[in-house]
Amino acid sequence: MSMSVDLRPEFWKKYKLDELTTSEWEALCDGCGLCCLVKLEDEDTHEIAYTRVSCKLLDCQTAQCSDYHDRLKYVPDCVQLTPEKLQNIRWLPSSCAYRRVNEGKNLPSWHYLNTGSRKSVMKAKKSAAGRCISETEINEEDIDEYIVRWVR
Repeated sequence: MSMSVDLRPEFWKKYKLDELTTSEWEALCDGCGLCCLVKLEDEDTHEIAYTRVSCKLLDCQTAQCSDYHDRLKYVPDCVQLTPEKLQNIRWLPSSCAYRRVNEGKNLPSWHYLNTGSRKSVMKAKKSAAGRCISETEINEEDIDEYIVRWVR
């Protein structure tokens, strides 16, 4: 497995999230794209429902942001995850590496930091790749018709 030279070996096991370098923080992302899906929250129960509708910047074939570095220019409400924000965000899926490390859990076996392949997330069916539709292609009023159960 080739890892960038600026990543400390097994950094996710040895350091707290707020001790990671910017490169390590970014490398922790498994690239699933699930955080870029539109989520609905029940006003009464506060239960989160994921839809298969993605942010307009998400490439639905690869589950990668098409303009990650300038995304806030086009999607001002895009959430930039930080260790502090992570403490209050309830909608990250249980497979999310940020959430798992924050909860003291190991990275999933399919995470590319374990496998060396960015395709592992798709093979494990933990990615939005090939499973989402852009928000630009739907009528916003029909959003609840796109609720999915494959995100947990």
